Amino acid sequence: MSFTVAIIGRPNVGKSTLFNRLVGQKLALVDDQPGVTRDRREGAARLGDLEFTIVDTAGLDEGERGSLTARMREQTETAIADADALMFLIDARAGLTPMDKTFADLARRADKPVVLVANKSEGKHGDVGIAESYELGLGDPVPLSAEHGEGMSDLYDALRDLMPEPEDDEDGEEIDENDTEAWGNRAIRVAIAGRPNAGKSTLINHLLGEERLLTSPEAGTTRDSIAVSVDWQGREFRVFDTAGLRRRSRIEDKLEKLSVSDTLRAVRFAEVVVLMVDAQNKFEEQDLRIADLIEREGRALVIAVNKTDLIERKGGFLTELRRNVDHLLPQVKGAPVVAVSGLMGEGIGNLMKAIVEAHAVWNKRAPTSALNRWFEQAVGNNPPPAVSGRRLKLNYITQTKSRPPSFVVFCSRADAVPDSYLRYLTNSMREVFDLPGTPIRITLREKANPFAHKAKRKS
Repeated sequence: MSFTVAIIGRPNVGKSTLFNRLVGQKLALVDDQPGVTRDRREGAARLGDLEFTIVDTAGLDEGERGSLTARMREQTETAIADADALMFLIDARAGLTPMDKTFADLARRADKPVVLVANKSEGKHGDVGIAESYELGLGDPVPLSAEHGEGMSDLYDALRDLMPEPEDDEDGEEIDENDTEAWGNRAIRVAIAGRPNAGKSTLINHLLGEERLLTSPEAGTTRDSIAVSVDWQGREFRVFDTAGLRRRSRIEDKLEKLSVSDTLRAVRFAEVVVLMVDAQNKFEEQDLRIADLIEREGRALVIAVNKTDLIERKGGFLTELRRNVDHLLPQVKGAPVVAVSGLMGEGIGNLMKAIVEAHAVWNKRAPTSALNRWFEQAVGNNPPPAVSGRRLKLNYITQTKSRPPSFVVFCSRADAVPDSYLRYLTNSMREVFDLPGTPIRITLREKANPFAHKAKRKS
């Protein structure tokens, strides 16, 4: 039986854009002008291995009885009644509006599971709207950009928790998810990324124990992102082999451009990304660019130095590698580094263990009391610098989500806090709460001044 999800929200929050992305076609008209969508539109959606029916609806708006606006609302209410779950969209850049709050009440009264989506959250402009969305009482928001495809992995996770266990896929292969709600026992999605000819397919073939993927000494053999199921010591993994990523200036062929786009999608859907580095040419500029991409996408990172069977390994080899990684990639300090040989099968056990540990860190939540004690001590030991003779006041911190660990700091002047001070907080937090290698997100938000309205009256 098909699972149906209705996309609802006020006009012009990006419902049709998200609908088009989920069905993989531009079926719904999209325009900056609000109110383009009038009828509800259904489509067959696919997100990762999830398949469901998605319904695009008109923007929820008030109107006189019998008017076009009122009939559009009736169509939306019918979609809500027929759906198994609701996807409630807000515009993170615009922040909450009274209309959002009104129709959040409508969503709650529907007595259906609701996924709160903070759309248009790319960059830093949507941080305030994301923080404000907690006021709706609909749970943790899913930050994403329907236009740019950012945050779709988090949307997958939110929908996956609501949907019934999927049956076998079209090829008769069982979907690689355990029938348990325990997050720690579910299949870990892993993407293997790196430069061309780093040995990605060879490594996966060894994990599977068969020549499942084509390999060749020639770079660029892999074009599509191929997903395979791997069982390691009773733990399930969904592993994506990806096309090698070259420097953008060297990519001219249209097919290679499509392959690169497919690789980027695999990275965004993954939870852990293994960056394969050739031991004979380790840490070239492109490797660092790929690592930076993984960090910006908020994925857990494991670095696998492959083809170590082809080099002479001296004492302290791994220690020197880890030192180099921390120096070259300070934004993911402590990322696990594992020496492997995909061809010979060396170090595979260590790699899989590192993936599981990186996934656990990526899912970590800091205890509230310990977080506030650390924050008070960190600010006390090293207060933020004064700007133009005015002291910056950092009030408190809260963790808004994990995957990756993300925090909001409430302060007096968010725009005046220097990046160097945020790096200080990040490094201190990484050490105190044992968060090696995982991306850490710290967002600044100004605390409202309760006396601001009085100052305006006097002026």
